[in-house]
Amino acid sequence: MAPAEIDLRGIYRGLVIAPAGCGKTQLIVDALARHDAAKPVLVLTHTNAGVAALRGRLEKMGVGPAAYRAATLDGFAIRLISTFPQRAGHDPRIVSGARPNYDAIRNAAARLVAAGHLHDVLAASYERVFVDEYQDCSIRQHAFVTWLAQALPTAVVGDPFQSIFGFGGDPLADWQTAVVAFFPVVGELKTPWRWINAGAPDLGNWLLSIRTQLAKGVPIDLREAPPGIEWIHLDGRRDNALRLAAAAVDAPGDTKVLIIGDSTDPRGQRRFARQVDGAVTIEAVDLRDVTDFGAALDLGDPNALSVVASFAENLMSNFSADDLLRSIASARAGTLGRALSGIEHAAIGLEEKKSFRAVVDLLVAINQAGGVRCYRPAVLAAAQRALQLAGSIGGPSFRDATVAIREQARLVGRPLAPRSVGSTLLLKGLEADVSVVLNAGVLNARNLYVAMTRGSRRVLVCSDSPILNPAW
Repeated sequence: MAPAEIDLRGIYRGLVIAPAGCGKTQLIVDALARHDAAKPVLVLTHTNAGVAALRGRLEKMGVGPAAYRAATLDGFAIRLISTFPQRAGHDPRIVSGARPNYDAIRNAAARLVAAGHLHDVLAASYERVFVDEYQDCSIRQHAFVTWLAQALPTAVVGDPFQSIFGFGGDPLADWQTAVVAFFPVVGELKTPWRWINAGAPDLGNWLLSIRTQLAKGVPIDLREAPPGIEWIHLDGRRDNALRLAAAAVDAPGDTKVLIIGDSTDPRGQRRFARQVDGAVTIEAVDLRDVTDFGAALDLGDPNALSVVASFAENLMSNFSADDLLRSIASARAGTLGRALSGIEHAAIGLEEKKSFRAVVDLLVAINQAGGVRCYRPAVLAAAQRALQLAGSIGGPSFRDATVAIREQARLVGRPLAPRSVGSTLLLKGLEADVSVVLNAGVLNARNLYVAMTRGSRRVLVCSDSPILNPAW
């Protein structure tokens, strides 16, 4: 990585446009590495995993914790209104309730800073503010940051072409009328470092060029792409086989592959992970299948074994919940006609012991059985941790344990397996040597751009035509 093209420390209030792979994170890291003022820089981003990743990178660079304070936007908002509850004047239940009311939290934090009472406190605590991934800021988050920017010099970094998230009742801030109107553009990163560092500069330059084309609504002709782009022609007859072959692309050594499916079809993503050898899913941070399992499992219910087996079937290939239940019924009736397998022994143990330990034993037995492969390891690991927590002395209910484990999972980054399957929503911010875009023809311009920029050496694009003309 070359020296940063722009010094964030010199920006009083402004925006740096940072296309994918052009060194956005390094820009922030370099600024913090050179920061030598007495007060730290406040660095805000959107996820706890993003905070953890930034801290890890700064630690590798030898940047001490005294140089910065990193937090999520919502976490910092909660900290402010909780530190000054009387001035914030909010209902404490918006923070302490079973589920935080983030819309109300953002509103309360913006009102608190807008009143001006904290300007001196903020100025005494921090030298300036950096905000990462600004394209993902909602209207309320943007309002909060604009008030912070009236107390501290503030530089924000983002790329409107990677704006693919939404916030339900709190939509994204409009880039031109809200973001750029308040944070004028002071510079744009233009060097494709991700691909230069990977030895594929032509691929990086081409991806930068199509960003401009996509923004103007100009179609992309894959036949004019450099060798790093490979078009997989979906012919309407063998599409599934062609996609599976692309997803199984040769990846020697420590090569990492990202397989990018349809955001609206998580079951389809899991199907590919199940069918492609070595592939695993990237899971959403809400780990809904784990918390649903926590709500469904009642060890006192006669159907507990069925609940556990169905959960396992949804995570592992070559295992059938119905087959296991039939075998256990036959064993109970004395008609099985053979010795019990390891899975069947564990299943009977669960029915007899009715303990969380027995549930773990059954899941382990299924996972270790010959021919079985877990293609959703993050879900299995989270469920096992929750079962252990619930089974500990004085532990919470299993339902509460799954929620606690989910919240812990939000604090750490997602490890990238050698071959990972997900959607643009789940894979944005990640990169690998190879990306495989399974449904390029149905992606809009921004999702297509995010999908194609995940691969640093090679990009396989599956579509029925080499000419892509996505909607905005």
